Amino acid sequence: MKARYRYRVYPTNKQKTALAQLFGCCRVVWNDALAFCQEYYSKGEKYPGENQLQKQFITQAKKTENREWLKEVSSIALQQSVQDLNKAYQNFFKSCQGKRKGKKVKPPRFKKRRSAQSARLTKGGFKVHQHNIKLAKIGKLKIKWTRTLPDEPTSVTIIKDSADRYFVSFVVEINPTILPKTDKNCGIDLGIIDFATFDDGTKVKAPKPLKKRLKKLRKLQRNLSRKVKGSKRREIARRKVAKLHAKIKDTRTDFLHKLSTKVIKENQLIALEDLNVSGLVKNRKLARAISDLGWRSFRTMLEAKAEIYGGDFRVIDRWEPTSQKCSCCGEKGGKKELSVREWTCLFCNTKHDRDINASTNILKVAEGHSETQNGRGDRRKTMSKVVVVDETSTTPRYNQLSLF
Repeated sequence: MKARYRYRVYPTNKQKTALAQLFGCCRVVWNDALAFCQEYYSKGEKYPGENQLQKQFITQAKKTENREWLKEVSSIALQQSVQDLNKAYQNFFKSCQGKRKGKKVKPPRFKKRRSAQSARLTKGGFKVHQHNIKLAKIGKLKIKWTRTLPDEPTSVTIIKDSADRYFVSFVVEINPTILPKTDKNCGIDLGIIDFATFDDGTKVKAPKPLKKRLKKLRKLQRNLSRKVKGSKRREIARRKVAKLHAKIKDTRTDFLHKLSTKVIKENQLIALEDLNVSGLVKNRKLARAISDLGWRSFRTMLEAKAEIYGGDFRVIDRWEPTSQKCSCCGEKGGKKELSVREWTCLFCNTKHDRDINASTNILKVAEGHSETQNGRGDRRKTMSKVVVVDETSTTPRYNQLSLF
């Protein structure tokens, strides 16, 4: 399988200028080709194709007076820019025809100068050395090797983020490292108060980097809003905001990577609930807190690492009543408000922690042991039961009489 390895690089001032020229040329080729495609579609004509775009906006454009400076950068990066545009259109077409899984893909958009910049080089455009990496028409960039490359890379992407940091990203062929099988399985319930609750009772707190730095972020954003657009001071203020956002992102990503790796290496089967994150963030009261956690990124990491290390990762249906069902007897106790963190089952009198009970049910459903004790899920007649006054029920309004 293919994996991506990213490292930090430290170009000199002269190399930063050359990289800015490379990013600009790739961006211009992309925007010119995209504008041409949009004009084609407005006339009702079909997609021109990758070969025609490369010939018109790279080969012929270098001969014109307005685009002759495209000769000063590597042609490999320009060709990859057109290939990326072609791939973006192919994904858009497949999504419209229903041939692509997942969310609908939007058509490609124009690239901006102020956003993150990138350029990709294939073999012949770069060479990896012990202490640096050599890029075509850029020179040798000082690189910080944080881990060893498992194999010779097939391509490299040079990236400049909004905080003016430079990275190189390699695509490498790797062999899956199958870990020894264990008898331990786990169900994970994701939440806001505790990021992850395991079926054995373990709870993991989230770092919540945005919440911790929200006061500082507001101060920097107010400072940015006061600056005149286009001024040097505004650029300095923008860079400070971008650096803080990068710090928040890196803190969250580091936490998710460490936790997902630990979970995969210690368990053979990992069960998770299919959460509708895009729908949950529409709640204006919880949107910021949910976005600060990174639930979807955690699930993506578990899926990828389970494939690499030979784990069994399963996702149960989002409509499974894991918070309503008793993990001991399997009976449903009704819907519960978020404020109810502990409750007692009305059928077996077992006291449950809300999150631990949900994670246990998630694991049981994933393993296929979700049957109830009173007839393997068969229907029951509705009955009434009086709840003890000092007993924690499903919701506060059921403290006198509950109907089931």
